[in-house]
Amino acid sequence: MPSSASKIFGTLMVRPGLAPVLYFGSSRYCTVCNRSSRKFLSFGVRPRPDARCPHCGSLERHRLAIVFFRERTNLFDGLQKRFLHIAPERFFVRMFSEAAGDRYLTADLRGTGVMESMDITDIAWPDGTFDVIYCSHVLEHVVDDRQAMRELCRVLAPGGWAMLNVPITASETFEDFSVTDPRERIRQFGQKNHVRRYGPDYMDRLTAAGFEVRRISVGDLVEAANIERYGLADVASGDLFYCVRQSG
Repeated sequence: MPSSASKIFGTLMVRPGLAPVLYFGSSRYCTVCNRSSRKFLSFGVRPRPDARCPHCGSLERHRLAIVFFRERTNLFDGLQKRFLHIAPERFFVRMFSEAAGDRYLTADLRGTGVMESMDITDIAWPDGTFDVIYCSHVLEHVVDDRQAMRELCRVLAPGGWAMLNVPITASETFEDFSVTDPRERIRQFGQKNHVRRYGPDYMDRLTAAGFEVRRISVGDLVEAANIERYGLADVASGDLFYCVRQSG
């Protein structure tokens, strides 16, 4: 016999790794898995409400990125692409694999659950190999981020594009590699495995590495009426950094 609450609001469901949530409702919509729910889950070192999709696990930044990929890029035009996906998000893997075909490559430094173990400061692929590169919230973990940016630019094909997103949480980029204590890193950089906080001058680093960069915000992509529905009202959705190789 269902409880009165389940009659009114729907069935209480649990997925491994996700908190119980009442899925019934349509006030929130996930642009990644195209499913609705009453609300998104809280998530983060300092938990943010309305952050994580209860169906697929996507966060604000992923729901923003996929809108851009679908509406402003050639990713889903049906043509195969040489696609490098760094630190792949599990909910994107099948989608991107189907879009890119057998040229899709997932990579990570540790090499766990990916196709290739890769140090992005020393990428073992020839110049101009990849048509698309997606590297989201990785560079803030990398000590020599400037070298990583140069390598990503080197392996990007002319006419290709890269999405190289990081959290912008400071007025100016701040890094201190002498800070190794996890608690102190959390205090200074927001997470125990971060080595810096980026500011808007992040774009200067990308430019110095050989990229032309366009910064895209939530308001550039999503109508005001849908920002809350997609769970993008929090600053955690961040901005997107769309990069192509400099000409000449």
